[in-house]
Amino acid sequence: MNGAHFHLVVNHLPIIFPMAGIIVLLVGFFTQSEAVKRTSYLLFIIGAISAGVAMASGEGAEEVVEKIGGIAENFIHRHEEAAELFAILSYILGGLSLASLWASWKQKPFAAAASVIVLIFAFVVLFFAKQTGTTGGEIRHTEIRDGSNAPANDGSSSEKEHDD
Repeated sequence: MNGAHFHLVVNHLPIIFPMAGIIVLLVGFFTQSEAVKRTSYLLFIIGAISAGVAMASGEGAEEVVEKIGGIAENFIHRHEEAAELFAILSYILGGLSLASLWASWKQKPFAAAASVIVLIFAFVVLFFAKQTGTTGGEIRHTEIRDGSNAPANDGSSSEKEHDD
């Protein structure tokens, strides 16, 4: 398994965990179950850890993909920039979730407010997850690019795009 393969295996996890965490946290709100809310916090924490793994595997993936003909460097750069911001936000969400897990466990008076903050921040993280996933997909999937995302003409791209 090369660096690109490993990155493809793990890169969806930091997107899936926050999605699942939001659903579970909403269920926790509706059922008024602290145990369910705690489960969502654990999902967000695991999501932050998986973001670290995806970031660590990104350089290896970049080395492999740069050797493939027809790949424009600007797509890799845009994805890398989006991924760095998304990872930082994921780490913050993991930290907020850890604090909220502690507050819930210790039955602190601010635990309910902390869960609302985590939920709101999780939606912010999910927005940036979408941006990161899209920019990553655009590296190899020309069918998801819009006209404004055409590759830079660096002379190395043999790929021609047509508007239909």
